[in-house]
Amino acid sequence: MLKRYDKSRVTFMANLDWSQCPAVESVPGKRSGAWVFRDTRTPVSVVFDNLQAGASIEELMDWFHVTREQVSAVLEFAARSLDAPPAVPPSAPVADAPVADAHTLR
Repeated sequence: MLKRYDKSRVTFMANLDWSQCPAVESVPGKRSGAWVFRDTRTPVSVVFDNLQAGASIEELMDWFHVTREQVSAVLEFAARSLDAPPAVPPSAPVADAPVADAHTLR
């Protein structure tokens, strides 16, 4: 099946803090550090790619040797993350706060 590049899905996956999901891990040198199901080499992205293409959870379990609990944990984490308010980066300016300027005006 030919897959179309979906920038919104890539952005969604990149914006999730997968370190907070106990079912996955990122290990340097394993799949180039991509997020994979814990103790496997199966990328988390296969869940979203294949469900979008019409696969069932049972098929994912069979094809990628992951458990229903692992797939459910990833889906639940992603769903909870969608409901969470966006995190404000520590360097983001607070509204109505004076902005410091590193340059002196003469």
